[in-house]
Amino acid sequence: MAGKSFSARTLDENALKSFAHPLRLRIYELLDEHGPSTATRLAALLGQNTGATSYHLRELARHGMIEVAPEMGRGKEKYWRITPGGFSYGERPGDPETASAMELLLDDLVRQRGAELARWRQEMDTAPEEWAQAGAFGRRSLRLTAEETERMKDQVFEVLERYRALSDGRDPAAAEGAATGHVVVHFDVLPVGTVAAPE
Repeated sequence: MAGKSFSARTLDENALKSFAHPLRLRIYELLDEHGPSTATRLAALLGQNTGATSYHLRELARHGMIEVAPEMGRGKEKYWRITPGGFSYGERPGDPETASAMELLLDDLVRQRGAELARWRQEMDTAPEEWAQAGAFGRRSLRLTAEETERMKDQVFEVLERYRALSDGRDPAAAEGAATGHVVVHFDVLPVGTVAAPE
């Protein structure tokens, strides 16, 4: 995706290694789902002490994954939020330590997607009608060339980028009363079977 107008920031090797930590992944997931939060609230949700969550929040911020929400909080109370724009993991790294971090991140991505699919499957029958109608499960199996596959992927990411920009541009305080929801979009392009089987 590098160089495309819809590209998210690609994490460098240090950011990949730092992000590949179970507690940081969970903190990021909670901020993504629930919006801005404090170290104290996150500590309570995670069963950790505030010192631990504060440390991991600073590490995530150091690599640009999250940032302080200056318009929120009073006094020394600090709210953290996901940095707008998103990120991508980039190409598979050659360095073994970074490659190991990438494997952990990809395994967690698969875990998180499975959990989100299962959660929506449970909630869809009792969700408000407008959200049940808006949600969807989808799968397509296509016969495409590598060039056609990349072109399709780029076009879908361009659409997702428009809606990401719309979402990122919302004022969290104003969106609180609006009819917005936490919408997760899974999009995978999996060229399965392109590796020749061993003889």
